[in-house]
Amino acid sequence: MDLKTKTLLAVICAVAVATVYAAQPMLAEIGSDLGVPTDALGWLVAAGQLGYLIGLIALVPLGDRFDRRRLIALHLGLVGIGMVAVAVTPTAWLAYSGLAFSGLFAVVVQTTVAYAAAVSTPAERGRTLGFVTSGVVVGILGSRLMAGVLTDIWGWRSVYVVLAVLAVMLGTVALLALPSDVRPPTRRYTELVRGLGHLLTDPAFVSRGVIAFFLFASFGTLWSGMALPLASAPWHLTETQIGLFGLAGLTGALGAVRAGHWADGGKANRVTGLALLALVASWGLIAQLSWSLALVVVGVVVLDFAVQAAHVSNQHILTALHPDRVATTIGGYMIFYSLGSAVGAATTTLVFSTSGWTGSAMLGAAFAAAGFVAWALGIPAVRRARRGGCEPVRASR
Repeated sequence: MDLKTKTLLAVICAVAVATVYAAQPMLAEIGSDLGVPTDALGWLVAAGQLGYLIGLIALVPLGDRFDRRRLIALHLGLVGIGMVAVAVTPTAWLAYSGLAFSGLFAVVVQTTVAYAAAVSTPAERGRTLGFVTSGVVVGILGSRLMAGVLTDIWGWRSVYVVLAVLAVMLGTVALLALPSDVRPPTRRYTELVRGLGHLLTDPAFVSRGVIAFFLFASFGTLWSGMALPLASAPWHLTETQIGLFGLAGLTGALGAVRAGHWADGGKANRVTGLALLALVASWGLIAQLSWSLALVVVGVVVLDFAVQAAHVSNQHILTALHPDRVATTIGGYMIFYSLGSAVGAATTTLVFSTSGWTGSAMLGAAFAAAGFVAWALGIPAVRRARRGGCEPVRASR
């Protein structure tokens, strides 16, 4: 795959995932405008994640039956419609609905990743996944800076207007520029959806899914909760200043790219375990937010590097295990991701309202530690899958 195509796919991922996470640095602003209480603010992110969850089950399997290029264009257009609804909403319930609708079609991210994996050769698949997945990191964290700046200048609604325009533009470019991805529909849609359930009988798949759940619950605990203590005493940061923390997290994109190289070299499973240990350690630094922003920045860098390294390694292993149904497999894996992100987003604001940032940091560390336990327990399943000939020897060691 040439660099131009990979870059377009990465940008599509960035914009699509930004529609789900853009609310994070401006939760207080949106809540004040729409009358949402503090302990319910996390649902502004969780609503998009729940929509994403439904899309993973209902929409992503379509990528194993129809032209993914057309699906990418269509879903981006529908994301744009959801963003317009959020931008003009006068009430909280319509904001929740618009975010859930956008999240439903934001699963274009997974269709895009599946497209990238399917058109890549096995020797370059890890690097391609790393490059395209880096767009997800840029979208999640870069949207924080964009949202902070636009909110300070024009208000929070302007963020969703910009995202709507970008989604529609990218959908048009994808339709015109991406190579067609037509293949014979050998499986019916209902068979593909049922295939998600069949994956739950694969111990290697389940172990990777459970890791993803705890991985992104920890990730969501940070990014859906950190805006609240940063906006409070003793820091009193603005939305733009809070958004700048996303720049530190963007180094996680480097983790995603480098993890792809490591996965191609046969170290995917080992990288996942080391990344989860680093994730646990990062919370020790992030917990110091009450007195040191410098330590928090270092912790954010470590956390995002660890999350993306583990995430890319997991996807590399699963696409090697199931090369004949890449979209369905990635969609099934991302169900765990979506559930974890929603749990992290919803619980961190609740815990913060009762126990402060110390409680949120302990919650994030607990999620990370649970992910490491899931990785350790899943090692035999991955080894059995490799010995069974389902996965190339160099895919995970």
